[in-house]
Formats: sequence, structure tokens, C-alpha cells
Amino acid sequence: MFDPTNPVMLGPHLCAAAAEISLTDTDAIRWFGPTSLALLADLADQGFLRKRSTGWFWTRRDRASDLADLRSTGGAPVRIVEEDTGRLLGTIDQTSAHSTVHPGAVYTHQGVTSVVTALDLEDLVATVVEEPVDYTTHAHEISDIRIVEEHEGHPWGEASIHIGQVQVTSQVTSFQRRRLITGDNLGEQGLTLPERELLTTAVWWTVSEEQCTRAGVDPSEIPGAVHAAEHASIALLPFFATCDRWDIGGVSTARHIDTGITTVFVYDGYPGGAGFAQHGFDIARQWLTATRDLIRECRCRDGCPSCVQSPKCGNGNNPLDKNAAVRLLTELLRNATD
Repeated sequence: MFDPTNPVMLGPHLCAAAAEISLTDTDAIRWFGPTSLALLADLADQGFLRKRSTGWFWTRRDRASDLADLRSTGGAPVRIVEEDTGRLLGTIDQTSAHSTVHPGAVYTHQGVTSVVTALDLEDLVATVVEEPVDYTTHAHEISDIRIVEEHEGHPWGEASIHIGQVQVTSQVTSFQRRRLITGDNLGEQGLTLPERELLTTAVWWTVSEEQCTRAGVDPSEIPGAVHAAEHASIALLPFFATCDRWDIGGVSTARHIDTGITTVFVYDGYPGGAGFAQHGFDIARQWLTATRDLIRECRCRDGCPSCVQSPKCGNGNNPLDKNAAVRLLTELLRNATD
């Protein structure tokens, strides 16, 4: 799921269309929407397109279609192959492969479960063996994020909201087996997968130590508060940015090395960014207000999948502090502006 007006998504497809046949302004508006005209002019300024009397044309020798990856994966997909027969069961993007088709992971295809026996990251192949199992697998991932360049930022009183380029370093270190139906933990197994680096776009917000104190959030509660706020904000952003929660990621910390204070990041899960974090920054007050309200209005006591628990959390949804997250977000939004 994606926003077809997102320039990061739309630009490559405009180039591919212009390479097939001259693209007129009328056709561009008809098929790609009114925002496409400004983007066509921008692509011409960058040297991708040229406008003539009959429309827009592709100007380069390489193939325009190579720019348009419908999955926006940033690379060739990993093939999932049946070990005994060599049959191709499916593909998965490289970004998700480490956490979903690592050795020992359960893979389901058309209702049939298999277990991954090997993941070859050079040949981009995961081999599986059909096996009926009564458990699911959940990867544990450690992540670090560094600010490369801030593009824009606004103060919200003592708090602040920012957008910019970040470097995300992550590594899947182990996975859990959990019983179907009950979710009982059946054990954890270590993995030796390499670190991955992602240069992308993120939106992040900060709150000061004084704000945490005013919000009644003790230092021991901050990690759970920001982690819960991060999860809920990731769950809500797709309602505003027309994406899927699996298209974005997040990191939260009580004291980030680059900001020096409590910080929550939400980033695009694709190289270079995909426009989702930018949209979150553009409507930050509305988005984070909805995030606070979602957590506050949920009837659970300590947090549940409807508010602050995430199916994609690499830390096993721990720690999470629902009530502290509401207080912290309320303090963040006290002086928020559009």
C-alpha cells in the first residue's frame, strides 16, 4: 500500500511512462494526478526528462523502467526455494529477509508451513523444507540510529520535531519460537547474521528532562514510555501517509547520542526514503495527537496489540509503559504547532 502522489514513488513511474511514449500534460494529469506536472518539470531540471511540443520524453541511455521498483525494495528480492524440489515458493525483499527467512524461521505458503534451513545472502536464496509445526517464530533485532543531516526542524516549546537523513544499523541476533494459540515461549535460539545499514529519511521528536519531570515520568519509566509511544505512532502513521506499518521502522531512546535528550525516531524502511516520514513531519501535530488519543482511549490496563504492542517489535514488546506514554505525549503536544 502506498500513496500514488508520493514524489519518491511517482517520479520513477513518470520517467518510465515518458520512455514508452511521449507523455502529454493531459495524460499526466489523467493517469498520475495534478501533482505530476510540477514533478515532471522537476525531473526535467534534474536531466531525466525533456519537454517538446508533443510531450515529455526520456533523455538518458539507461532504462527508465529500472528506476521504477513497485516494491521499492532497493535491490533484488530474496528467492524462497523448496530444498527438495527446487520449486520457487515466493520472494521477499532484502530488508525483511533477515527477520522473516532466517535459518529456523517458519515460512507459510498457501497454508502449508515450512522451516527455513539456510539463508544465502550472496545468492539471495532462502531454502525451506516442508514441515508441519505448532509454533511461530519471532526475530529479535537490535538497532542503532544516527542523524546524518537535519533537513528541517521546529521547536514545540521545550520539545522539538525534526526531519532529516539518518543511518540505521540493525542486526537480527536471535529468534523465539512461540506456541500457536497460546503464545507460550518455547525457547530462544541465537543467530549469526551480519549487520545491515540503511541510509534513509526519518522524522524524530525530542523532549527535555524537565518536560519528563513535569509529565510525571520518572527516569526509570522513560524507556517504556518512549517505546510505547514509538509503537503507537508507527501504527497510526499509515492512516495519514498511506503506507503499511511494515514499510516504516522506529527507534526510541531515553538519551540519544546526537540529541543528548529523550528522542523517538520513525523512519522509512527503504533506502533513500519513501516519503512516509516526510508526511509524518508535515502533519506531526495531528499524527501525534491521534497517537496519544489511541493509547489513552484504549480500554486495556497495561498495553495491548490495539495500542502499544507491535507485531514487528524486535525487542519482544519490552519495556512498554502505556500510562507514562500518554503523559509524555501530552507534554510533548502542549506547545505543538502545525
